[in-house]
Amino acid sequence: MHETATLTRATRADWQAFLKANPDLQAVDAFIIDINGNTTGKRLPVADGDTLFAQGVQFSACAPIADARGLGQGPLGLGKSDGDPDGTAWPIAGTLYRVPWVSAPTAQVVCQMTDVPDGKELWFDSRVILGDLVARCHAVGLHPVVACELEFYLIDVRRGVEGQIQVGALPGRSAPRRAANLSVEAVEESAAFFAAIDAAARAQQLPVCGTVAEYGIGQYEVNLRHVADPLLAADHAALLKRLVRGVARSFGLEATFMAKPFATQPGNGLHVHVSLIDEDGRNRFAGAQGETLLRHAIAGAQALMYDSLALFAPNFNSQRRYLGMFVPTTRDWDHNNRSVAFRVPAAHGQARRFEHRVAGADASPHLTVAAILAGILHGVHNGLDPGAPLGGKARSGSDAEFPGDLLAALARLENSALLQQYLPAKFLHLYAELKRGEYADLIEPVFNREYDFYA
Repeated sequence: MHETATLTRATRADWQAFLKANPDLQAVDAFIIDINGNTTGKRLPVADGDTLFAQGVQFSACAPIADARGLGQGPLGLGKSDGDPDGTAWPIAGTLYRVPWVSAPTAQVVCQMTDVPDGKELWFDSRVILGDLVARCHAVGLHPVVACELEFYLIDVRRGVEGQIQVGALPGRSAPRRAANLSVEAVEESAAFFAAIDAAARAQQLPVCGTVAEYGIGQYEVNLRHVADPLLAADHAALLKRLVRGVARSFGLEATFMAKPFATQPGNGLHVHVSLIDEDGRNRFAGAQGETLLRHAIAGAQALMYDSLALFAPNFNSQRRYLGMFVPTTRDWDHNNRSVAFRVPAAHGQARRFEHRVAGADASPHLTVAAILAGILHGVHNGLDPGAPLGGKARSGSDAEFPGDLLAALARLENSALLQQYLPAKFLHLYAELKRGEYADLIEPVFNREYDFYA
C-alpha cells in the first residue's frame, strides 16, 4: 500500500537527492510518533539509507503503543500474547531533514508503521486514528485548519536530593528566581537558546511563529502557524517537542513538557486553535452563518470534553494540572477569556477561530486533535448549541461530571457510547488498558510520603 490517508512513502530517489545535497551525513534517525506523542525508532548509519527508503526498517509493531517510558504494557495482548512481532516503518514523503542540534551530522525522517504480512497501516496507530477523523470531516464538507501551542520548562539535568527536577540555568546565566510572564527581557536573556530553536525549526520547515515567557518560573511557550491539514499540524507539534528537547540538550539543559512539573507553579498546556474553511480557503466562521457554525463546533467540543479527558490528560501527573489557574474544569466557553475551556480569541476575518484549552503538553497531539475534530463533527452534524458565553467571570471548582482522577477518566473514555461514534471502541479499550498498566507500575513502590502519613 503506497499511499493512504496518512502515508505517502518517500522514495530511494528522495534519499539520494538529499544525500547529494548533504554529503557529510553520518547517520539518519528513522522514527514513528507513538501514542504519547514521543518519537520512537532507530538511528541508522548513513550506509543503510538506501535500504531504509527501499525496504523500510523493522522494529516492534507495538512501538506505537508503548507507555510513557517506552515500555510495553501489552494492551489487548498486543506485544505479549502475540509474540511481539515486528512491523515495517516506512519513511514518509516530505519529512526528511537534518538534525541541527546533534554533534555528528545526522538526518531524521518520520515513518509510518505497517503490518509485515499485508503492508496495512496499524489500526491502533495514533496517526491513523487522526487521519480517519480528518477523512470523515472532509467527507461531510468540513475542512479544519489547526495550530498548536506548547508550554514547557527549561530544567537542570541534575536532580534534587529526592529526585525532583529543578529550574535550569542557560550557560552564562543564573537560574531564574521569579516569574516573568510576557517579559521580553526574559526571552532576550534566553536569546541564544531561542535563536537555536528558530534556526532548527527553519532547517526542518516547522512553522514556528512566536515565543513568549509564560507564568511559571523558567516556563516558555512556542507557537506554530495554522495549517489546513490537521494531521500535519499534529506532526508539527510532536516534532516541535523533539526539537525543543534536542536544542535544550545542546545547551546542557533539559526541557520538560510534563503537565505539572512543579506543585506551586503553573502547568504546561497544549492549546489547539481550530477554524473551518471552505473549498476556496475562506474562513467559514467569518462568513454568512459563521457565528452559528462556530457555536455548533464549540458545543460539540463541550459534549465530548469529559468523555475525552483521558486523552487530554493521559497520566497521573496530568491530573495535577487541573488544580492550577487558567486550566478548565468546566465546559464553559467565552469570548477573549483564558479561564474557560473554549476561548474565542479577539480575532476577525480569516483569523476567526476557537481555542481548545483542555489538554496538557504531555498529551498526544494526534489524539488531542482527533478528539477535538470528533467534537466538531458531532456539534455541527447535530446542530448543537453551547449555551450562553460565560461573560468574563471564571467559575471556581469543577463540574460534578468532571472526572476527578485518571482512573475515573479512563473509565469514562472506555465506556463512552458517544465517543465510540467517532473513535474505534477497540482503540478506546486498548488506550484505557495501556494507561491503567502504566499507572499500576507508577504506584507499585511505596512512596516516601506514605511513611510520613501512615507509619
